[in-house]
Amino acid sequence: MSRLTHVISGPYAPPAARRELVAASADGSRLHVEVHGEEDAPAVVLAHGWTCSTAFWAAQIRELATDHRVIAYDQRGHGRSPAARAHSTTALADDLVAVLGAALAPGERAVLAGHSMGGMTIMAAAGRPEFAEHTAAALLCSTGSSGLVAQALVVPLRAGRARTRITGAVLGSRAPLGPVTPIARTVLKYATMGPGSAPDRVEACARIVHACPSAVRHAWSEVLAGLDLDANLAALNVPTAVIGGTSDRLTPVAHARALAAALPHCVGLTELTGMGHMTPIEAPEAVTGAVRELTARYLDTTQKEKTP
Repeated sequence: MSRLTHVISGPYAPPAARRELVAASADGSRLHVEVHGEEDAPAVVLAHGWTCSTAFWAAQIRELATDHRVIAYDQRGHGRSPAARAHSTTALADDLVAVLGAALAPGERAVLAGHSMGGMTIMAAAGRPEFAEHTAAALLCSTGSSGLVAQALVVPLRAGRARTRITGAVLGSRAPLGPVTPIARTVLKYATMGPGSAPDRVEACARIVHACPSAVRHAWSEVLAGLDLDANLAALNVPTAVIGGTSDRLTPVAHARALAAALPHCVGLTELTGMGHMTPIEAPEAVTGAVRELTARYLDTTQKEKTP
């Protein structure tokens, strides 16, 4: 069967980048970066989640690039970014600030949007001077700051040690996912998407997730299993919006509510009824609209203030 890394037609097929570049992280890891849209347009930076790639943001890139400069990058080991030895929240933060430095001019700010592990990347980088220099506002989609395995609802058991142990084993499996088959689509939809997700959206997610190397998937699963970024939230003091799906089994909507309550400058919590974990694909209009609202409210003002 085909092992396409993404769908090749329809709204979830990745658009061609206007240009590509490579960002070098602190440990020398090289990150694939894409730039879409016009150079003088307001900037948006997109950080994808665990087992995904820049292709995950296809719908947002296509829509936003009409009047924004959209910068998307592959997390280390994902997509076209080579695998690396280090896997940690520090590495995630290092990679993000490297991308910001490579893709933005000194002092230029952008709206940052992160899905799942991409949201955790934003939390991990909060407080760094490079983050403050380049960030006007942020959007956290389907993410959490701690307790991911214990609170996940993928395994239909009562909360407790047994569920946590089994969930950790399932999410941390080293087994390859194999080709995208009808059974694979059903499993992925159950674990990561809302029950009403359309077949084309399930297919788009399946192609991306199944393309992630099993060794990379396992390495990052261990980081996520021990995640504790609660202390970082106080440093994320830019205007930040939060989105969560009410049918999310991987990061239940309780995580979104907790983030909204803890963030110093939360500017909105959106709970998407019936949506699962893959909100940028399941609810593309809502996610794109949230980015647009942030750029309109905060980025344009920031850029105007910098203009002599």
